[in-house]
Amino acid sequence: MNEWLSDYGLFLAEAVTLTVVAVAVIAVAAKGRGSGQARSRLRIEELNGRYRARQRRLKLATLDKKRRKLAQKAFKRDDKHSDRQPGGERRATVWVIDFHGDIKASGTARLAEEVSLLIEASEPGDEVVVRLESAGGLVHAYGLAAAQLDRLRQAGVSTTVCVDKVAASGGYMMACCADRVQAAPFAVLGSIGVVAQLPNLHRLLKRHDVDVELLTAGRYKRTLTVFGENTEEGREKFVDELENTHALFKRFVGERRPGLDIEAIATGETWYGSEAVEKGLIDAVGTSEAYLLERMARARVLSVALEKRRGMAERVGLAASVGVERSLRRLYETLEASGWQRR
Repeated sequence: MNEWLSDYGLFLAEAVTLTVVAVAVIAVAAKGRGSGQARSRLRIEELNGRYRARQRRLKLATLDKKRRKLAQKAFKRDDKHSDRQPGGERRATVWVIDFHGDIKASGTARLAEEVSLLIEASEPGDEVVVRLESAGGLVHAYGLAAAQLDRLRQAGVSTTVCVDKVAASGGYMMACCADRVQAAPFAVLGSIGVVAQLPNLHRLLKRHDVDVELLTAGRYKRTLTVFGENTEEGREKFVDELENTHALFKRFVGERRPGLDIEAIATGETWYGSEAVEKGLIDAVGTSEAYLLERMARARVLSVALEKRRGMAERVGLAASVGVERSLRRLYETLEASGWQRR
C-alpha cells in the first residue's frame, strides 16, 4: 500500500508540474494576442423561442407518430409569423437585463453600458424589464446605479423592475426609478434609511500608552475616527451628515413615486411584497417569471447581457486550477476508499 501511494504521489507531482509549465507557456503566448481585444461580449437570447421549444417538446411527447408530424407542420407555419402581430405590424420588444448587487454595486459599469445600448435600440412601444436583486450598500455606489436606471425613464423608455428576492435600501433606490415595480409575495423591500458604524480603539491604545496623531485642515475633515479620541461635536456632525443623506434618499424616492407616503415608510423598515403593495412601494405582486410569460403572449422577449470575455491565459489558468483540484479530490477519495477496505 505504501509503495502504491508513493508511486501515485510521484505521478501526481509530475502531472501538476507539467500542468503549471503548460499554463505558463500558454499564458506568455496568449498575452500578446490578448492585448487590445474586447473584454466583453453581448449575449442576446430570445426567451419566447426557448419557452416555445420546451413547450413543444412536452406536447410532442404526448402524441403518436402521425399526430406528431401534423403538429410539427403546424409549428413551422406558426414560426413564419411569430415576429408579427395578426395585422402584420411589428411586435413590441421586451428587453430583459439583470442586476445582482453587492455592497459596492460592482455591476454598475456593466449596467451603464447595457442601458446605453437599450436606449439606442428601443423603439416606441418597447419595454425594458430589470430583474433586480440587491440588499443595498454604499451610498455613492448605489446612487450611481440608480442614476443609470433613471436614464431609461429620462429617455422615455417604459421600464419595469421585477424583484424576486430583495430590493432594499440602495436596491430600492434603484427599483423606484422604474415606471412599474413588481415583486414576489415574500420579496423584501424598503429599508429607506441610512446606517453607519465604526469601532473606536482609543481607550485600548491609551491603556497601552499608544498615542495616535490625527492632523486635519478643516473643522470637519474628520468627525469620528477609529483610533483617535472622538468628541461630542464630532458625533453630532456625523449624525447630521447621516440625516442629510437620509433626507436626500427620501426626496429621491418621493420624486419617483409621488403617491407614496414617504414619511410613513422612510423609517428604515422593510416589508414583504404582499405588504409592500399596500404601502405603495410596489405596483403589483408577482414573480418575474410570471410577468415575462405574460409579456411573451404579446411581445418578443429578449434577454440581453454584457458578459466578461476571459483571455486565453485566464481560461487556461482556470481550467488548470479546476483540474488540479479535481485530481486532489480523487486522491483523497482513493485514500478514503482504501481505508474503508482495510476496516
